[in-house]
Amino acid sequence: MSNTRVPSTRMSASEIRATTSLAAIFALRMLGLFMIMPVFSVYAKTVPGGDNALLVGLAIGIYGLTQSLLYIPYGWASDKLGRKPVIIAGLVLFALGSLVAAFAHDMLWIIIGRAIQGAGAISSAVTAFIADLTSEANRTKAMAIVGGSIGMSFAVAIIAAPIVFRWIGMSGLFGAVGVLAVAAIGVVIWVVPNPPAPPVHVKAPFFEVLHNPELLRLNFGVYALHATQTALFVILPQILVAQGLPLDSSWQMYLPVMGLSFCLMVPAIIVGEKHGKMKSILLGAITAVLIGQLCLAVFPHTLWWMAAMLLVYFTGFNVLEASQPSLVSKLAPGMRKGAAMGVYNTTQALGLFSGGALGGLVLKSAGQNGVFFACSGLVLVWLIIAATMKPPPRPAHAAANPARTA
Repeated sequence: MSNTRVPSTRMSASEIRATTSLAAIFALRMLGLFMIMPVFSVYAKTVPGGDNALLVGLAIGIYGLTQSLLYIPYGWASDKLGRKPVIIAGLVLFALGSLVAAFAHDMLWIIIGRAIQGAGAISSAVTAFIADLTSEANRTKAMAIVGGSIGMSFAVAIIAAPIVFRWIGMSGLFGAVGVLAVAAIGVVIWVVPNPPAPPVHVKAPFFEVLHNPELLRLNFGVYALHATQTALFVILPQILVAQGLPLDSSWQMYLPVMGLSFCLMVPAIIVGEKHGKMKSILLGAITAVLIGQLCLAVFPHTLWWMAAMLLVYFTGFNVLEASQPSLVSKLAPGMRKGAAMGVYNTTQALGLFSGGALGGLVLKSAGQNGVFFACSGLVLVWLIIAATMKPPPRPAHAAANPARTA
């Protein structure tokens, strides 16, 4: 047993510095999307074109469309030109798009600004940079930190956005996100370590990645997760306002819900990783997302019921958001991690776009419950697909466990 034991590994100071700084930049990209979700559908009614539900959904989702088109080119460029220059160029575009949206006076220019924001699609380059700066033994931990940072950015956004919106308005909100992007450029230059050697350019074997059924399940999962999440926020702010919770007080709903959901998420992931139960945890999380969506469609929208339904939904959401990127890094063969993450990020961005655009279209044609039932149907398909997945590989230290079967 001692001959096969894998030594316990800790992330080095350099790996921690690289992972946390790059995860923060990754989270900033998602913050650009998440910050407008809790307030935009209400704010949109005050600008020309904001009475068109399809345009409102497009303004929320267009960010994801431009990301999806550029993830793979950004990853390729970062292989050829270096990670830092590409990440900095993407952050400049992100800041420019924030500036355009901040000064927009109608829905068309807000959509243009959001599209430019999404054009700074640096996630694949950031993910590849993390792989450059971490050892194989610690890469899964690093990817899990990135996944957790996305969930954290969502929690911060939905709690803080209504408060910030009250203080500085939507233009100020876009401007603040742009300022954060400029600050992130400083983090890239002065905080993120340089890679020990230029990354070796390897052509990404996308067709091989796309033939892996386990990765395909995760790709469909992240698409469904973000499509339904974006569609939910096309209508959720309006529901809360209609139930007597002013927009600038919606943190009173989001703060306890997100806090409790994170408290429930952490032990679930720890148990799943330590005891090889991640498949059960993932299926339970997808079921929680499904139940939350169905309950929003069926039960009355009183504030207490909303809190309970959202707690179930966000517990599942946060578990999936933190664990799925880690699983992609585990399941992808060593030379194909970049390709796998590029495809995963692309399907995530397509979910963000289609959830906003189709959510607005369904809302316009079938009403609020139509959106909830459509989302529930998509999540049900995901649950059926995920049910046939193989149990994910256990952590490296599990190799030392004599109970583990070969």
